[in-house]
Amino acid sequence: LLACERDNMLMPADLLPLIAVLGPTGAGKSELSLRIAEEFRGEIVNCDSVHVYRGLNIGSAKLSPRERRGVAHHSLDIVGPGHDFTAGEYLRSGRLALREISGRHRLPIVVGGTGFYLRALLLGLSPAPLRDEAIRDRLRRIANRRPQALHRLLERADIEASRRIHANDHQKLIRALEMSLLAHQKVSQVQSRPRDVLQGYSVLKIGLSPERKALYEKIDARCVWMFENGIIEETRLLLEQGYQPQSKALQTLGYRQAVQILDNSLSIQQAITDCQTKTRQYAKRQMTWFRGETDIKWHHGFGTDRFLQQAVFEDVKAHLLSCYATPLSESEQHQ
Repeated sequence: LLACERDNMLMPADLLPLIAVLGPTGAGKSELSLRIAEEFRGEIVNCDSVHVYRGLNIGSAKLSPRERRGVAHHSLDIVGPGHDFTAGEYLRSGRLALREISGRHRLPIVVGGTGFYLRALLLGLSPAPLRDEAIRDRLRRIANRRPQALHRLLERADIEASRRIHANDHQKLIRALEMSLLAHQKVSQVQSRPRDVLQGYSVLKIGLSPERKALYEKIDARCVWMFENGIIEETRLLLEQGYQPQSKALQTLGYRQAVQILDNSLSIQQAITDCQTKTRQYAKRQMTWFRGETDIKWHHGFGTDRFLQQAVFEDVKAHLLSCYATPLSESEQHQ
């Protein structure tokens, strides 16, 4: 394709190619994305909500610089663990990376399992009020005193929104109530405002769907590995640097259990078991989310499988060809 383009045998179309590799945690998205990048001169844009944090490496399965094999990565390690990173910030970071990669005539490959981030990147976010820390603090105090109170408040204010948010998801409940209070509207009305959809790209979504038993076995083994290979020490260092155990970053899977080990509320074995259970539940929620998305080309297996990789390469080749107009005829080439 690149040779044809240089020789003026293909006319670039209006839409630039973009690949998205998605699926549950443990499905092998990182390895598959590296192979696509190596095969098609690509660069990777992170779409994992934990990978944006510096210092959270072991528990997030973040690739080390050596493991990235010289492939450029973007939207990675961009904030400290004390920052409450938002989907809006991810949208801005991700779209900037897309423009830069495409501007270098490289193939952007968005990779990760955070479905909300991917949706924000591709479809945009509804215009919404900015955060108000005074309102958020008040709502947090309510949640600390009565954990179920936030969901009941949202239920009274907007029954439709309350059905979409779990009663224990205080982060989303606080944001929903905050938007409603600031906009003087139901949050569902705020979220129905027109979005800033990504323009200029043709997107191929590649979905990984391993067999559930094999995926869960891999998740369980990964959790054991984390606690045997430094997540407790990594968490202790972050706490010693002054980051709060209640911060969004340290409440993610693996780190939350490591904090509980350090404050003696869980044994190591209890922490491993809890992390395994919650990670399997998270993987199931990820698949439920992605099954609700449209236009995903599903591949049944792990991204580390060579046969699956070859099948994905064929999909990517077809997509790249579709992003170019019909080849010029021989007479047109000589004009």
